[in-house]
Amino acid sequence: MKKPIRFRILCAILGFVSVPGMASAASLLEVYQQALQSDPRIHEAEARRLAALEAEPQARGVYLPQLSASGSWTKSNSEGTGTFNQFVEVPPGSGNFEVVPVPFQSETRDETTRWSFDLSQTIFRWDRIVNLRRADKIVAKAEADREAAQQDLIVRVGQAYFDVLGAEDRLTSTHANRQAIARQLEQAKQRFEVGLIAITDVQESQAAYDQAVADEIAAKRVLATAREFLREITGEYVSALSAPGDEFPMRAPSPASESDWVDLALGQNLALVSSRLDEQIARDEISFRRNGHYPTVDLVASLGNTTSEAEQNTGPGFLDTERDFDNDSIGIQVTLPLFTGGSTSSRVREAVYLHRASMEQLQRVTRETERSTRDAYLGVLSEMSRVEALEQAVESSRTALEATQAGFDVGTRTIVDVLDSQFNLYRSITLFYQARYDYLMNVLRLKQAAGNLQIEDLENIDQWLRERPTPEEAFAAEEAAAAASE
Repeated sequence: MKKPIRFRILCAILGFVSVPGMASAASLLEVYQQALQSDPRIHEAEARRLAALEAEPQARGVYLPQLSASGSWTKSNSEGTGTFNQFVEVPPGSGNFEVVPVPFQSETRDETTRWSFDLSQTIFRWDRIVNLRRADKIVAKAEADREAAQQDLIVRVGQAYFDVLGAEDRLTSTHANRQAIARQLEQAKQRFEVGLIAITDVQESQAAYDQAVADEIAAKRVLATAREFLREITGEYVSALSAPGDEFPMRAPSPASESDWVDLALGQNLALVSSRLDEQIARDEISFRRNGHYPTVDLVASLGNTTSEAEQNTGPGFLDTERDFDNDSIGIQVTLPLFTGGSTSSRVREAVYLHRASMEQLQRVTRETERSTRDAYLGVLSEMSRVEALEQAVESSRTALEATQAGFDVGTRTIVDVLDSQFNLYRSITLFYQARYDYLMNVLRLKQAAGNLQIEDLENIDQWLRERPTPEEAFAAEEAAAAASE
């Protein structure tokens, strides 16, 4: 800025005066730290990052030897009766044989124990090879998304923080405007009573006062909404916020080149980095699904034992057996898919289309990144110029109000002129403050677009913030002072 604004004069005009016993104002960094502990979005991003980190051990685990153990114990009993056919010579020695059914009773008891250890080792499985390669990209994308969420939290906190400050400025401005109009209305009534002005001046002052009351009600609603948005991020209400002080500096972006900032953004913007990884993961998915056409080769080995005891009693016969077998095997297992009904080819085509969509998404994010970077860069420069212009506008509006008030006192200006000049002054002050908040938000957005937004940027802003009372505290102090003077 070419010349610093007379901050104390503005504070006096807007009611930002020292209030005894006012609550300690929270800084931007304190609000961010509170949001870091409470914001659901950042917690969701962290949980998703931790979940994505498991992709690597899962992909690596299925490629390592797989060992399983199994065992079983069974005991079975069966009993019953039946018949079997037997040739009998009738009568004996006659040489004639007949089939005679012979009844029998059977009872069987069997107890078997089995156990085995099975080992398999992948020799070639294309899907697992692709998964190993894809897991690294999944983890990298999760890290980029988490960092992007942290930068987004900084911007969201900054936006909500300065929205509250802006809403407080508007409420204080409308309140001060209403009080000034109330004084003008009282003076107009007194002048009308002694015949110095016409009734139309009183009516115009009354209409302006009624409008100011409505504006103040609307400003209170806007402030309540802004505080709710901040509470949504921090989890609780923040009673008072610090605001940029008189010595607050404004600096042009460094590097001082729009193209340099665009190059930075295209290289390290986190949303763009994540989209590039998405495209690579989608490309790997095509290779992964083509595995349905490829053979698989595994080394399989097994070691086991089967032990059984059986008793069988069939009438006059009795059989008792015991078995104990050791089983071990090793071999190479090859599986070659021949026909899957066309599902594999369909899944490959689906992956190709999804990869095409991810490429278009990457193109879209690239363009959005370039656009947002240029917009933020130009926003920083334009807000710097706008703050300087509004600073001068405040001084000019204040001088114009004094001149209009003097003209009204001598009868050369109307009450409407005074009210308009008064409104213009408060409006210029509010716009001046808002332009400074917009400058800070464009600085944060520019760094976010370039991918280098850090908590240190909040610390740099924080050192220029100063405590100020809330509008409610200022109004309460004002009413107390008015009551004490009566």
